[in-house]
Amino acid sequence: MTAMRFDLAVIGAGPGGYVAAIRASQLGLKTAIVEREHLGGICLNWGCIPTKALLRTSELYQAMRRASAFGLAADNVRFDLARVVERSRKAAERLSNGVAYLMRKNNIAVIDGTARLTGQGRIAVTGKGGGPLPDIEAAHIVVATGARAKVLPGLEPDGRLIWTYREAMVPQSFPQSLLIIGSGAIGIEFASFYRSLGAEVTVVEMLPRILPAEDAEISALARKALARQGIAIHTDTRVERLVKNADTVTTHLRKPNGELEALTTARVILAIGITGNVEGLGLEQQGVKVDNGHIAVDEWFRTGAPGLYAIGDVAGPPWLAHKASHEGVLCVEKIAGIEGVHPMDRNAIPSCTYSAPQVASVGLTEEGAGAGGYTVKIGRFPYSANGKAIAQGETEGLVKTIFDAKTGALLGAHIVGAEATELIHSLVIAKTLETTEAELIAAIFPHPTLSEMIGESVLDAYGRALHI
Repeated sequence: MTAMRFDLAVIGAGPGGYVAAIRASQLGLKTAIVEREHLGGICLNWGCIPTKALLRTSELYQAMRRASAFGLAADNVRFDLARVVERSRKAAERLSNGVAYLMRKNNIAVIDGTARLTGQGRIAVTGKGGGPLPDIEAAHIVVATGARAKVLPGLEPDGRLIWTYREAMVPQSFPQSLLIIGSGAIGIEFASFYRSLGAEVTVVEMLPRILPAEDAEISALARKALARQGIAIHTDTRVERLVKNADTVTTHLRKPNGELEALTTARVILAIGITGNVEGLGLEQQGVKVDNGHIAVDEWFRTGAPGLYAIGDVAGPPWLAHKASHEGVLCVEKIAGIEGVHPMDRNAIPSCTYSAPQVASVGLTEEGAGAGGYTVKIGRFPYSANGKAIAQGETEGLVKTIFDAKTGALLGAHIVGAEATELIHSLVIAKTLETTEAELIAAIFPHPTLSEMIGESVLDAYGRALHI
């Protein structure tokens, strides 16, 4: 079969891959994208979007259960699990179809199949039916194959009693009790969803605190809020083994004092991280370095093999869709020779956890700023002192801002509370623009809004808070 020729080919159509393909097409490059499963990747089909649909359901369910606090009556509130899951899947399907439209709009060749690198600038493709498709030749190839749930020996998922995120999103029946192994964003979001709908939830984390990548103070506040909701949290605790029973799982936990405790739950969710999809791509034959399950790249996402790049989850943490998309744009613009392209500032990548309460951050934590040698000024403003939060009945939370005491530069910002994942973006923009405290203080925040807490937090860092 005659090879198909393109200027640029992308392997993987997740948020990194499909955005890279769109930007390449915008820049006049003849572009193809190879996808073995679903357009939109894990994020759109099995991650970011469907989980947020589930969490929105649990948020509304809790709001209805406390309707009386708002002078309303909502009796006999209940949920229909099948319809909850159906709504989540429809949201994912709608957006996957949207990606297909974007591919057509931008004249990107979509090839359904599994790709393998066979030489410089050449890709062999196996169709979904198992037969070969025409090879692809491209001067530039971007690997964006994403990642999958990490599995540890003795903790292998079986899809029935021991779940990964996939099974947790489409339960056939509602588990009355759950143990979640891992307290990063994925684990905490599932803990929040299932607890809000009434399950008894236990979270186990081997590190000293939950949400270990977040600021320690914010992590502690999130833990208190989750514990008040009835979520049992065990930190500094290791899972020794899982024993599958007829319709339950018994988890043997090694507690901080060394004691062994057995806990039986209906289901277990594994949320212990992810590993890159690097197998079967032919990377070794191209001389590409794979480190701890991820492709090693430089600041421009070059792998070291001529014309071969890697972006997104397969290229390492942080494993975030928006980080992957941004990498895709930067990678392609550098390939196209666009002037003024700068390497990505990893300190300006926001992090979001959509639990109740939400957690969001950007930049350095207080500990990280101290380790970096900065003398800092720190501002804090509680949700309980904000008029909009009081009006909404969402008074649990904190906005924390961290500044370089010498220059006034914004080093980091951290929020726990309602709409934290929306509020963080103004601080992401401020950090990207290298904003100082003086400029943030000069900004006028609308009233009444939750965003006023950002302004008050900045004022507090400099001893000028008005409402606390």
